[in-house]
Amino acid sequence: LLALLAEGPKYGLQMRQEFEARTGDVWPLNVGQVYLTLQRLERDELIESDGEGTEGPQKAYRITRRGHRELTAWLRTPPDLTTPPRDELVIKVLVALRLPGIDVTELLQVHRRSVVELMQRYTYVKAEAAPDDLSLALVADAELFRLEAIVRWLDATDARLRQLGVDAQTGGRVGGAADARELPGAASMTAPVSTNAPDQPVPTRVETPR
Repeated sequence: LLALLAEGPKYGLQMRQEFEARTGDVWPLNVGQVYLTLQRLERDELIESDGEGTEGPQKAYRITRRGHRELTAWLRTPPDLTTPPRDELVIKVLVALRLPGIDVTELLQVHRRSVVELMQRYTYVKAEAAPDDLSLALVADAELFRLEAIVRWLDATDARLRQLGVDAQTGGRVGGAADARELPGAASMTAPVSTNAPDQPVPTRVETPR
């Protein structure tokens, strides 16, 4: 919101619409969340408004000098990447390894297919986007790289389980370890992921902004 206000005074609803348009409509904002954040920013003297009136679509906001300094500091502060996020997919695989009767190899393929389908959708979105829609292109690229990393992790997990001789049904080891390079499908750890456009419709939250 501070970045949007750095361009000039804006209304709350206007900022919500501009944020969603500039992020490819991937991260929708609740209008109530917008006004709560604006109240906090005004309380901290990072922005100021036209007056003390009730919050609403006709109340304009502008950034202060202090807000400009805060925005500059935020842009230059690296996000905290030291603590791994709690990844639901990783947790599911770890749990599956401990449960009897679960075919972990088949489970990995189920998730892999789902991720590849999502990659195909983002690839289709990029292909259909306007050539000058930089925001959508950057968001789609970020998602494609993130999803590709998940596919590579799933492939690496599958190859590692086979290499260690883990029984897909029980999670226990069977026999001796095999060379991952000799395993069927092991080459997929480094093979490029196909992202051909799917036949199914594109989700509404990643459609090209109008």
